[in-house]
Amino acid sequence: MRAVGIILAGGNNNRMKELTHKRAVAAMPIAGSYRSIDFALSNMTNSHIQKVAVLTQYNARSLNEHLNSSKWWNFGRKQGGLYVFTPTITNDNGYWYRGTADAIYQNMDFLKKSHEPYVVIASGDAVYKMDYGKVLQYHIDKKADVTVVCKEMDPSDDVSRFGTIRMDDDMRITEFEEKPMVTKSNMISTGIYVIRRRLLIDLIEHAAEEERFDFVNDVLIRYKNLKKIYGYKIDHYWSNIATVDAYYKTNMDFLKPEVRNYFFKQDPEIYSKVSDLPPAKYNPGASVKNSLVGSGSIINGTVENSVIFKQVFVGNNCVIKNSVILNAVYLGDNTHIENCIVESRDTIRANSYYCGEEGEVKIVVEKNERYVL
Repeated sequence: MRAVGIILAGGNNNRMKELTHKRAVAAMPIAGSYRSIDFALSNMTNSHIQKVAVLTQYNARSLNEHLNSSKWWNFGRKQGGLYVFTPTITNDNGYWYRGTADAIYQNMDFLKKSHEPYVVIASGDAVYKMDYGKVLQYHIDKKADVTVVCKEMDPSDDVSRFGTIRMDDDMRITEFEEKPMVTKSNMISTGIYVIRRRLLIDLIEHAAEEERFDFVNDVLIRYKNLKKIYGYKIDHYWSNIATVDAYYKTNMDFLKPEVRNYFFKQDPEIYSKVSDLPPAKYNPGASVKNSLVGSGSIINGTVENSVIFKQVFVGNNCVIKNSVILNAVYLGDNTHIENCIVESRDTIRANSYYCGEEGEVKIVVEKNERYVL
């Protein structure tokens, strides 16, 4: 392949509240048995990009554990491979990553030692499938300096948390605003960029000299009139999970047959780290409708329109509706949970009742003793 990959997975995010207190957004569980970063990694390997760096920083333990082997995504064995870079204290530098451009700058050696002519930059917090090879070909055909993958959002979606762009008839980007208060356009940047490696090194080094640390504001927006920056429109499924509501909605989307079919039945596949667990067990009296249930779970109660992750125990007479239950949760008998996200490894006492308001998802975090001796 003619490109190396960089996945930005280091940001601190307050919009996910308690869910990111102990894990990075890129390590958020999705659809029963995946994590958010699996989608970007699978797209890289399916696009024949064999050398990928993941830049991680905030709450990285869970993510680093997930990325402990590159074999799950089948990256290069003899050449290339999967690199995980966390901030390193050196003679010249004692900082954390101060922004996306700074994260790339602190790992400039990775780019300088690579010999592929192009770089594909993606973020670890979006759920989608994409052939980066097509974007790269478009980039070459347009003779672009930078190509930004963009998507037209529904007018009902809140686009103020994204960068919004406007393009001319030739798809060249004329306006680019990062997280505007009032938006003029529904066309958003998906955080996926293609750029020539040497140009990226130049731009990032210039930004670092001027103590500018953000890739979008200090590289793309500053240079939009100097460099040829083009948009590449996509119209298939793409969802960013960086708020509680977006995360909940993305998981709920997997209950729709067409979304499941698109991700799990159609090539190319999405890969993840495999855990060796028995299939889910449904005891007599269990009732499960329109739900995803992860392996290793034991179900005794009623589950409707919910996503249950791995190793979840649902007690007798429990009712779970429209909820996302993360890994290894124990739900005591007679528990009622509706419109909630239950944090992983929680123990919910018997006879508990949690119900999120209509349109507002409740996050449940309960650390009770699971075993009383």
